[in-house]
Amino acid sequence: MSVTKTPFGRSREGKELSLYTIENSKGTKVKVTDLGATVVSIIFQDKNETYRDVILGYDSPEGYYENSCYFGACIGRSGNRIAGSSFRIGDREYRMTPNENENNLHSGPDGFDRRVFETVSVGEDQVKFAITDPDGKEGFPGDFRATVTYRLSEENEFFLIYGAACDQTTVCNMTNHTYFNLGGHDSGSIENTVLWLGAKNYTPVADSKSIPTGEIASVAGTPFDFTEPKTIGRDISADNEQLRFTGGYDHNFCIQQDKGLNLKFAEAYCPKTGICMEAFTDLPGVQFYAGNFITEGMKGKGGAVYGKRNGFCLESQFYPNSINQDGFAKPILEAGKEFRSTTCYRFSVR
Repeated sequence: MSVTKTPFGRSREGKELSLYTIENSKGTKVKVTDLGATVVSIIFQDKNETYRDVILGYDSPEGYYENSCYFGACIGRSGNRIAGSSFRIGDREYRMTPNENENNLHSGPDGFDRRVFETVSVGEDQVKFAITDPDGKEGFPGDFRATVTYRLSEENEFFLIYGAACDQTTVCNMTNHTYFNLGGHDSGSIENTVLWLGAKNYTPVADSKSIPTGEIASVAGTPFDFTEPKTIGRDISADNEQLRFTGGYDHNFCIQQDKGLNLKFAEAYCPKTGICMEAFTDLPGVQFYAGNFITEGMKGKGGAVYGKRNGFCLESQFYPNSINQDGFAKPILEAGKEFRSTTCYRFSVR
């Protein structure tokens, strides 16, 4: 195992940025940068012994600053949507910066994704980043200190380990927005990827603004049923109101009701490359997004050109708008307590 550090240009504030490459003895590499604690590359050998970069991204900081899709970004302090950009904790109401219609998405226009993290430590198999979110930032209460550790194992397991603490009770719903394409980031559509999701229920949305209705609905008999493996594209264009609202899959799937057990929640497989990815988490839900709104003609790494459904996301998290929704596990971090969560993506070849 080794970690190497190379320059990655400068931030908009003039800070020197770094790219860290974590590599195991099998040649698997994970590249991460302190800009947004972003995952830039995951490079893995396919069944034909060709190394493929299986996530979408950019070659320079400029791409990430213009990154409307949040490629690879660490999202915090609150991932996904909060309806009406407001919430209550106790008897106090907090109002946030709206950045998607009237709602707050991924913590607002100045979330973690475009800010420079501090590099806390570098080990033989991991890099740990940290960031401090001041009281009132985007409307959230308390001085919030967050960490994310990226670790690669010899078994080709990529761990995302989150930690947080705050001096006031606040919202804490951290996630990662990596877009996977197991055929290679430059291989086009992900609709032939075979996906299994360990979720018997999902949370329908009210309309195209993607706020859940509060219902926890069965996937049985719907296009949202991935309890038996099927290609992502098989039912994505079905005549279904939920799919019309979001242009395809962009919904929260219910893994467990509360944060707790470390469960396998997904398995994706690309027949062309033989690359298989299993996913595990201790969080209640996962936002499965099929890249419906990736801009056609977007220029990515190595001259690649991305477009609609060229990558998919499996964002482990609390349910969207759960801070406001009765019946959903609450993403509340109490003052003086510590939050910790782990998500893992494990790669193999069939």
